[in-house]
Amino acid sequence: MSLKTYFGHERARTWFADVAQRAASHPAVAGGSVRFFVIPTYLQIPAALDAFGGTPVLVGAQDVSEFAPGAYTGEVTADELAEVGVQVAEIGHAERRRLFDETDTVTAAKAAAALAHGITPVLCIGEAVRLGAPAAALANVEQLATNLDGVPVGPVIVAYEPVWAIGAAEPAPDDHIATVTRALRAAVDADPARAGSVVIYGGSAGPGLLARLGDSVDGLFLGRFAHDPDALVAVWDEASVLASSRILHTVKPQPAGETPGEPHGLVPPLSSHAKTVEVDA
Repeated sequence: MSLKTYFGHERARTWFADVAQRAASHPAVAGGSVRFFVIPTYLQIPAALDAFGGTPVLVGAQDVSEFAPGAYTGEVTADELAEVGVQVAEIGHAERRRLFDETDTVTAAKAAAALAHGITPVLCIGEAVRLGAPAAALANVEQLATNLDGVPVGPVIVAYEPVWAIGAAEPAPDDHIATVTRALRAAVDADPARAGSVVIYGGSAGPGLLARLGDSVDGLFLGRFAHDPDALVAVWDEASVLASSRILHTVKPQPAGETPGEPHGLVPPLSSHAKTVEVDA
């Protein structure tokens, strides 16, 4: 969940403490089968890092400078974010593109800066106007390629967020989401430079959606629904069921001579076909 600027500092600290306690006691999150990250404001990052220390929860930034350290007043560099412990960075959100005129070229430069410093980009893409599912899939695959042009090797978290669904009463239709996310997954799977990438959905995402989407996505990018920690835990529970299902489907028959009980055939944890499921806040 990107907190955007909804929370003031004290409310954010209270939310961090509550969610950190729940994350530490949730078997799937604590055990790593459900991966979770939270993206607060820049000023809230140190408090988030303190609250989630000792848990598997990752802390991210809502943006990152495309520039190296230097005379760039007001920018926050990937160097500094990595130094304090930020592990993911939201890049190319529709609001940044619309309100601050960020182009695909700028987005690619920010993704490059993040990866160069070991920060995984949460690359937000999505069609601005509602299209049919096949047309939307084509448009998003093309946008993904443009936003990764010249970006160094490394995994990304592709966040499909159709602009018309952001802040809406309901998410995009399930079959629409599935068509686009499967096309995006095929695109990243076909690119050796993006090994370990995942595809998630955002845009009025909330409880119940992940269970309906099943294997067509690797997780959700939550927004306002996760302001309520109870709703967030409900999504973790759904993700736990999906992760358990993926484990069952990715374990191959045990060859003769192997040690009993060892898992076989599990792809790496960051793969789009992994046993882990993302629930991103």
